[in-house]
Amino acid sequence: MRFIMITVVLDMIAIGLIIPVLPALVGTFTQSQTEQAEAYRLVMLAFGVANFLCSPLLGALSDRFGRRPVLLIGMTGLSISLFTTALATALWMLVAVRLVSGAMQANIAVANAYAADVSTAENRAKHFGMLGAMFGVGFMLGPILGGLLGAVDIHLPFFVAGALTVLNGLYGYFVLPESLPKERRSPLSWAKASPFTAFKALNRLEGMGPLVLILALSGLAQFTLNTTWVLYTQMKFGWGPLENGVSLFAVGLMSVIVQGGLMGRFTSAFGARRLAIAGLVSSSLCFLGWGLAWEGWMMFVIVALNVLGFTAQPAMQSLISNSAAPHVQGQTMGAVAAVNSLMAAVAPVVGPSLLVWVGHLPQGDWRIGAPYYLCSALQLVAALLVWRHVRQTPLQGTSVSAAPRTPAHESPGSHAPDPVDSSVSASPR
Repeated sequence: MRFIMITVVLDMIAIGLIIPVLPALVGTFTQSQTEQAEAYRLVMLAFGVANFLCSPLLGALSDRFGRRPVLLIGMTGLSISLFTTALATALWMLVAVRLVSGAMQANIAVANAYAADVSTAENRAKHFGMLGAMFGVGFMLGPILGGLLGAVDIHLPFFVAGALTVLNGLYGYFVLPESLPKERRSPLSWAKASPFTAFKALNRLEGMGPLVLILALSGLAQFTLNTTWVLYTQMKFGWGPLENGVSLFAVGLMSVIVQGGLMGRFTSAFGARRLAIAGLVSSSLCFLGWGLAWEGWMMFVIVALNVLGFTAQPAMQSLISNSAAPHVQGQTMGAVAAVNSLMAAVAPVVGPSLLVWVGHLPQGDWRIGAPYYLCSALQLVAALLVWRHVRQTPLQGTSVSAAPRTPAHESPGSHAPDPVDSSVSASPR
């Protein structure tokens, strides 16, 4: 876990560096705030589509050839795309390079599979929380550095991010060990590499069908936040790259505190399913607060209050991972990433479109929060679906009806129950 955590945090710092400045870079190729929102929507859509198509592909490749080589390929491609973004001279170049970035950032699915390789059923939720904490560290340090560097030159964060990704690749090449032994690897099937086949694989996990929908609703809310935060705060409060960098630093700090320090305690006390419900409800209230906020400082207060909101995603990933055989962890995590990346492809159509719709409103108008009112509703519906799923699926001694329905031509793997939920009497970033 130490090795993969360092890999992930370097990767996330590189990605976080560009978040506060990418909308501003897009704005250099447009003439108005509305045009900027429309162009940014196109750039983010290109990223989401590529991420959706490639997440299960890289997951399946890592099941066949190991996690390490696939991670190294992803790091190389991401560094090239970052340097190219810094040198872009037209909007079409940004769109093209974001296609490459989306495909290469799909190696996050491989990082999740790596964590599953080195985990047991007992500590998997904790390990996913640790991995989430590393994402938080990256998004804590990256955006504030990007805001500071972007204040000097709008292209500088992209060069620095590219250099960090090169450094990460060297670390992976010389230090990162392989986590998947050859005897646990599975043959490559191009059918498995399809995102649509990945969805079917998730549905074959007993009791996971409803959780796929829940994951999609929650993911759509999260990616709508990701694609609108900078533009929203710019429209609502007049924030620039520095203010956005500081705000994203606060989000990352909370992620580190909760997922890195408190996740294990919360899981032991409440179980992954209860955490999923509580986290989704907390996130719903958080989004509503962000949409209604009329002063910038309120955004920071709401972030600090959303403690449980950071627990839902690792709890969901733990439940799904514990239902998959060890030799298909890469495919399973790729399928989870495919759900998320599909939502990442939908979110740029939804979120920025709502901002285009309210872009003419004066600064501070409550209606500018339209994207976050939608996110609040999505999280609340997801919480209700988890509650319904828990009521309809008694535990019978385990947290999940764990074994996938294994077709006759496949050999079954070992499917351990999720002990973190053994205290829950009735059966999810």
